[in-house]
Amino acid sequence: METASIPIPDYPRGVTFEQVWSALMETRERQEREALERQKSREEFDQQLRESREDFDRQMKESKEEFKLRQKETDRLMKKSQKEFNKRFGEFTNRFGEIVEYMIAPNLLKKFNKMGLNFITVSNTFKVSDFENNIFFEIDVTLGSIDKMMLVEIKTKLTAEDVNDHIERLEKMRLYDDLHGHKRSLLGAVAGVVMTPLVKEYALKQGFYVIEPSGETFNITPPNGQPKEW
Repeated sequence: METASIPIPDYPRGVTFEQVWSALMETRERQEREALERQKSREEFDQQLRESREDFDRQMKESKEEFKLRQKETDRLMKKSQKEFNKRFGEFTNRFGEIVEYMIAPNLLKKFNKMGLNFITVSNTFKVSDFENNIFFEIDVTLGSIDKMMLVEIKTKLTAEDVNDHIERLEKMRLYDDLHGHKRSLLGAVAGVVMTPLVKEYALKQGFYVIEPSGETFNITPPNGQPKEW
């Protein structure tokens, strides 16, 4: 029986087994070093990526905080501006009331009398405080005669709500007069530096005279049809 022989690698001539084994070890070590370097590169990349994300998140957080601070400051400045505007607007309204008191009121008497109403008195800030009957209201300007009285409400910007409020004011005045035995008829007028055509038309339909500025003076538009009497 023949014994099988183990094949012996055919090394290049002049190369020993030790040299081949040494070359294999060097190759293995080189591959391991390259694998370690690749692993190190991946770890460095992952670290850089994490740092980039952390930096981005930090910048976003700082941006949000900065935005909140700016928004807060903007809100503060807007509130301050609004407060200053309200103050100045209030001052303007008060000045307008003074102009009405010293200029418009006396001229109203003349203009209404030219329209045939024949008032003989004009007063500013007519106020009623009837605690017994729980009737309270204030009127900017009143014009009166023996048998009638005109109640004038003056606004910087006249609105439909102002017109409705004046109707209630006239109803209170009617009740007050009836309780105190005054039989005079009551008329209404509204004045505004600014008003829309719709508000003006609405006031006229309610039976009010409408007073508007015109140049250095003002115009009075009579109501549609007969003026309403309360």
